Amino acid sequence: MTEFVTHSARETELKAAELAKTLPAGTVIGFLGELGAGKTAFTRGFCEGLGLSAEVSSPTFALCNDYMGEGVRVLHYDMYRVDGWDDLYSVGFFDALDSGAFVLCEWSENIFGALPDDSLIIRIEKSGENDRIFNVMTKAEFQQKVL
Repeated sequence: MTEFVTHSARETELKAAELAKTLPAGTVIGFLGELGAGKTAFTRGFCEGLGLSAEVSSPTFALCNDYMGEGVRVLHYDMYRVDGWDDLYSVGFFDALDSGAFVLCEWSENIFGALPDDSLIIRIEKSGENDRIFNVMTKAEFQQKVL
């Protein structure tokens, strides 16, 4: 498990950009964190780190935002309103897992069982108005910690 702290949205974006450069295409990331914790800011920085100049926003109403660039694709899901496997199929989640794209899921606790075993889990905690604590771990590490 890796932990880091940021003190602004921009610092969160920079840390996410660093992480993005170290991960292979097809990596799945599940975010855990309350509303306003920094999940979308992290995704914005992640895309920046991959060289995408996309206008990153929360996929709350679209359920999935698709960011594409030269040789790279990020699928950014909001799983807040997802209610079961049928919803996952209808939003193309399982197809996304086989696409080679980076798949980033906000509110991943709602679909935790559907995340691949090699997924990264990023738990974000607010520790002040702009301060955030990020814990980055594998799904297996998270399960051991929680259980």
